[in-house]
Amino acid sequence: MRQLIKVFKTLSDETKVRILKILQERDELCVCEIMQVLDISQSRASRNLGILKDAGFVIDRRDGLWIHYSINKKKINEYHEALNELLKNWLNDEGIIREDRKRLRKAVKLSLRSKCK
Repeated sequence: MRQLIKVFKTLSDETKVRILKILQERDELCVCEIMQVLDISQSRASRNLGILKDAGFVIDRRDGLWIHYSINKKKINEYHEALNELLKNWLNDEGIIREDRKRLRKAVKLSLRSKCK
C-alpha cells in the first residue's frame, strides 16, 4: 500500500505531471530544457525530477555536465507502469499541456556557461 500512496502523492502535483507529459513527447530531456518548457527554476525542476525518480517514474543519465531524464520503462512496482500508460492518453487537450508541447519544440540545450546541471 505504501508504494501506491507514494505514486499517487507524486502524481498529485501539476508540475510533476507536466514533466511526465513532456518526457512522453521526447525520449530524453536535460534539466535546462525542462526548465525552459515549464518556465521554472533549476532548483524546482531538479527537486521535482528527484521526486519523480524516487517514485520510479523517471531515470537519469549523466553526460558531462548535463543530466538527462527519461521515462523509466522498467517495472519498478505494479502501479507506476500502468499509470504512466494511462497518463499518455490523459490531459492531451488541456491548455497548459498544449502550451508545454509548443514550448518544447523551441527548447534548446543551454551552453556550458549556463545553469544546465
